[in-house]
Amino acid sequence: MSEKLFGLTDEEREQAAEILWEETRKFTLACKACPLSETRNKVVFGDGDRKSSLLFIGEGPGADEDSQGLPFVGRAGQLLTQILSAAGIERKDVFITNIVKCRPPENRVPTPEEMLCCDRHLQTQILIMKPALIVLLGNTPLRWILKTTEGITKLRGRWFEWHGAAVMPMFHPSYLLRNNTSKEGGPKHLTWLDIQEVKRQWERYKQTGRLDETIFG
Repeated sequence: MSEKLFGLTDEEREQAAEILWEETRKFTLACKACPLSETRNKVVFGDGDRKSSLLFIGEGPGADEDSQGLPFVGRAGQLLTQILSAAGIERKDVFITNIVKCRPPENRVPTPEEMLCCDRHLQTQILIMKPALIVLLGNTPLRWILKTTEGITKLRGRWFEWHGAAVMPMFHPSYLLRNNTSKEGGPKHLTWLDIQEVKRQWERYKQTGRLDETIFG
């Protein structure tokens, strides 16, 4: 009996993953676990290719995202799309989500309690996707995922191992908008180096299915 239960074909596994993903989406969209549900317009579940091996995680929805129900569609999101495109990454080929799925009032940093309530949604997304590479955009996802007190300026551009995935912190696009300089060593220049490294490792993973040449730390 156990052999029959667990001896699923690849097609059956994918069907099961698709069902679980859709149930997770419905559960997330109806979530009222924290006070953010009282002020939101729309839950922002995420957007992109669920089967992608590359996942981007930001902090939380802003006003544009809250209105449209999609992540990274405002000015910062448009810049992220430009950064991806410049590196040869099609936005539709990756998945993008946030630590919290509802907009914090006035775009404030989400509280630990809010992030804890939303973590079950994020962790389920990660569990179903099984991404090989994860990019953390800004301090909030960096500190939540890697459980560190270090800041993005110190840790950006480095690979960290997290539950079998290669994780890289990068500046949040909104930070680049506030620090609009293209000088060498500035945030935009460093982000360009980081996204090229992400693209390089992603292409290698797609070809080999391995992360064994990734240098961590």
